Amino acid sequence: MAAASAAAILALGGLWHRSAAPASAGDVLPTAVATQLQKGFAAGDTEAEIAGLQAELRADPKNVKALDTLGLAYQQRVRETGDATYYTKAEGILRKSLALEPRDLIATAGLGQLALSRHRFRLALALGRRAHAISPTTAGVYGVIGDAELELGRYAKAFKAFDRMAAMKPDVSSYARISYARELLGHTRAAERAMALAASAAVGEREASSWTHTQLGLLYLGHGRPRLALDQLERAVDLDPTYYFALDGMAQVQASLGHLREAIAYERRAVDRVPLPQQVGFLGDLYRAVGDHVDAQRQYALIGAIERVLAANGVKNDLDIALFDADHGIRLPHALELARTGYADRPSVFGDDVLAWTLARNGKCREALPYSERSLRLGTQDALKFFHRGWIANCLGDKRGAVAWYSRALALNPRFSVLWSAVAAKGAHR
Repeated sequence: MAAASAAAILALGGLWHRSAAPASAGDVLPTAVATQLQKGFAAGDTEAEIAGLQAELRADPKNVKALDTLGLAYQQRVRETGDATYYTKAEGILRKSLALEPRDLIATAGLGQLALSRHRFRLALALGRRAHAISPTTAGVYGVIGDAELELGRYAKAFKAFDRMAAMKPDVSSYARISYARELLGHTRAAERAMALAASAAVGEREASSWTHTQLGLLYLGHGRPRLALDQLERAVDLDPTYYFALDGMAQVQASLGHLREAIAYERRAVDRVPLPQQVGFLGDLYRAVGDHVDAQRQYALIGAIERVLAANGVKNDLDIALFDADHGIRLPHALELARTGYADRPSVFGDDVLAWTLARNGKCREALPYSERSLRLGTQDALKFFHRGWIANCLGDKRGAVAWYSRALALNPRFSVLWSAVAAKGAHR
């Protein structure tokens, strides 16, 4: 259990990977690389473990195993606290480990995960390939490679890597990735079945179990089944009442049921625990929805400070910032610049959608259209992408197309967005 907890950082994505897109397949889940750690740290006791490792390294600065574990522990602290300065510390420690042992698998894979968490996907791919050269029989390496390929828009290669990972080690991480791949392809029921397998595999691991039930609930929610989603989120919160991802998921479910005050209470708890930009933004939107514009603006103002800390510690969040600004009509020309820069780094269906939406919000709907079409090229069933496509159709004077796309969004999930569901409903009944 200790080793698995320690190496949970080596999972795909990281704290900042989630935005309007579905959560990536393994945000907080352990990978097979974990089994190679002989010394781990107990969940919830990371600070004490860090102190112990630092003491070991003062006595023996060339202890590669201690360096590896400390680098992972620093990444764990980001997940526990939201403090992105630990990313910088983790990089320094893991690079020191590699300087001592250039073919060290844990440090190489750990740096690959760090690159994923920072949204530096080309670097992550290079590191994943390097880890693969060191150990082609380690299943978790295929997760790092597949995650990077996914965000670079290379879906066939990503899915092949996930299939290889699942064949080698059918566990929580591999099932979760398979689920996300199926979701991207629009195979919703198959995605749910894979995530249910992940939940079964996670029994006995509190955080992983809470994560899988949350993710399964969000799958149900995204496809118009809020009551099933509520059941999963209740399980997730029961497993860990302090887990910010589960609390955020419960807030989304409560909002979809029209329980905005309850949603605020859950999102407030999530943000108090770990203030992720997307969650802070959602809390602001919830406050705005109930007419509390003062608290809404307070949350929106906080996002800028969080993003500056992230950027200072190597996180590239251009697409996420662009999406928030486009949604809220903030600095739209600058948002478009960020979207173009972010798209170059992350030419995925998420990047397609954000660039399309940002172009549309800047009145460049003709240019937006092909990106919006590309965002749907895999067959993904995503109400927000459908809404964006409808907005663009309306902008181009295609009223019939707008009604059709708005109707598709609402049929999939009638309350897909605190900000935009009512707009879609009005547009669908023209």
